[in-house]
Amino acid sequence: MPFNLFLDGVAFSVISSVPNSRIIQNGLPRGPIDLTSEEIVMNAHEAKRRTFLFGIGALSVNRVLPSEMTHAVGAASQGYVLAATEGEHLVHFRDHGNIFIKVGSATGSDNLALGTQQVTIGAGIPIHRHLRMDEAFYVLEGGGIFVLNDTRLSFEKGGTIFIPKNSWHGFENPDHELLLLWTMSPAGLDGFFRDTCSPAGLPPKQLNREQIHEIALKYGTEFK
Repeated sequence: MPFNLFLDGVAFSVISSVPNSRIIQNGLPRGPIDLTSEEIVMNAHEAKRRTFLFGIGALSVNRVLPSEMTHAVGAASQGYVLAATEGEHLVHFRDHGNIFIKVGSATGSDNLALGTQQVTIGAGIPIHRHLRMDEAFYVLEGGGIFVLNDTRLSFEKGGTIFIPKNSWHGFENPDHELLLLWTMSPAGLDGFFRDTCSPAGLPPKQLNREQIHEIALKYGTEFK
């Protein structure tokens, strides 16, 4: 026989307590189920308990993380797609080339950083090393000489370059502008660029050699 069930002020009518019975919530049938009345009560209380726990978890995260970091971490955990000219746009302090940071600590990725760097003709990249990060480049445009420790290697468009941590390396490009896709694990290069370079449209930061080297060491990088 039908009987009424009230949970948190919501009325349920159970048509029967045998398999293939139906629940009516607020007068609307909810479809066939294979539950007894006792199981219905238990499931309703379990759903209430889970809703409460999820609410507490969300409250805790929002209190621990600032709103902007919550957004960044959420974006990284869900993934995202950026167009060719999207990302954090900076202008290099030395040769005024364009840098686009696509992935990094600011977007919630501490284990990987990725972006592009334009190196103007003849500017090159001075010899340096990363103390705790592996780095790789894919050459989108241009060519020149890559220095890895004591070895000089030619490279061209479409080439791939891998640099293990603690390896001295640099670029020479006397004849061609370079466009490099760089990736680093863990993140760090993105932080160095952010502290030394300027957002597009703003004047360059006035940093001397000692200040640049100090910032580099902060992010696990050392110049010769």
